[in-house]
Amino acid sequence: MTVISEHEMLADHTTLRVGGVADRIVLATTEEEILKTVKECDENETPLLILGGGSNVVICDEGFRGTVLLIRTSGYEVESDACSGAMVTVQAGHNWDEFVQEAISNEWYGIEALSGIPGTVGATPIQNVGAYGQEVSQTIAHVRTYDREKREIRTFFFADCQFDYRTSIFKTTADRFVILQVAFQLRLGPHSAPIEYAELAKNLGVELGKRSTSLLVREEVLKLRNTKGMVLNPIDHDTWSVGSFFTNPIRSQKDSLPTDCPRWLQPDGRVKLSAAWLVENSGNAKGFGINQNATLSNKHSLAITNRGNATASDVLELANHIKEIVNSKFGIELELEPKLIGNF
Repeated sequence: MTVISEHEMLADHTTLRVGGVADRIVLATTEEEILKTVKECDENETPLLILGGGSNVVICDEGFRGTVLLIRTSGYEVESDACSGAMVTVQAGHNWDEFVQEAISNEWYGIEALSGIPGTVGATPIQNVGAYGQEVSQTIAHVRTYDREKREIRTFFFADCQFDYRTSIFKTTADRFVILQVAFQLRLGPHSAPIEYAELAKNLGVELGKRSTSLLVREEVLKLRNTKGMVLNPIDHDTWSVGSFFTNPIRSQKDSLPTDCPRWLQPDGRVKLSAAWLVENSGNAKGFGINQNATLSNKHSLAITNRGNATASDVLELANHIKEIVNSKFGIELELEPKLIGNF
């Protein structure tokens, strides 16, 4: 366990690059170090903020009065056979995109469409990360955690994780569980899972529901993400973001819905609407900003970006403005995707 520093800006540890000073930042590279830090904070009633890659948080300008724990465990173990595939148990701090690349190299498929997503493996179950027709819950077998309330190790199998669109029990229970490991059940072979996203299928030259190779899927997904500013690049301010700032609303088909808004039927009969369409068609074009510190990305209308000098207050001011405009025009309230840390 390493105390990196005291009184360091948290903007340096998030992809949005906003956030004030932390009282203390601790870096943990083993499970023992994670547990030691968490238990010490809980026993001393010290506020604790756990960060993986810092890719889905907005930290307030006042910073964090307490300990920030950076989880940097890495590595994985594999049990594989031709019948059941590969059971891969990954440390929470392992870089997510590196794991996707390693899976493809080992001919394990099922997560290739999730290429290019920033952050760590341990963060992916929290909001049930998804992109281009795949969700991480489709391959998760179980999640090993530390239960801060019961003060014990607890493993959640898939059925207990309460996965839904951009949520899980780990998100709804507000910092109760510290994710230590995630186990994935992946199939074997060089081919991909069936392609379930129309734009991706078109670019790959395959029919929707058919397969390509995992390597080609990864290459095409990275191209698509790059065109939308969704692959981190330190010199491209369109990538200084948390990715999509708003989730796609899910509504009953009986509701009054915008006629032209793209929608996708859900298993429960409801429909998922395009938040990007709602934002753009309420008058918030790409690049829009109240000021030029924080603006919508020039490449993707759901990403609020830091143009270099933005504060967390600038970001939330723009987010709230967009929410108000969309609600006023369409009667739909957008929900924020990132977690807000501090007083806003």
